[in-house]
Amino acid sequence: MLVSWVANAVALGVTAWLLSGVTVDGSNWTLVWAAAVFGVLNTILKPLLKLLTLPFAVLTLGLAWFFVSMLMLWLTDLIVGGFNISGFWNYVWATIIVWAVNLVVDVLFRDRKHGLAATAA
Repeated sequence: MLVSWVANAVALGVTAWLLSGVTVDGSNWTLVWAAAVFGVLNTILKPLLKLLTLPFAVLTLGLAWFFVSMLMLWLTDLIVGGFNISGFWNYVWATIIVWAVNLVVDVLFRDRKHGLAATAA
């Protein structure tokens, strides 16, 4: 859970660094808070929405789930006052960047986890 939280903080920080339409006002605590909210939304709400949108995902070859991910960023923007994303295209690019950064972090930690498991055995 902690790794996921840190990964979300890194992903949102990289997104804010790369996109001028994504801003984190205030201190780094705003980024930590946004990562926590984003993580909770992805853990609780996103699976439910993916289940509800399954028929649309089949019809759109998974594109519907991209919009579910965008919705998680939009809700994070609404909930966390100092985390702002402005404009549709910033949401699109932010969703792609968050996905890519989380993919890289997941691959790095998965390799470490497997390496630790192999050395422990």
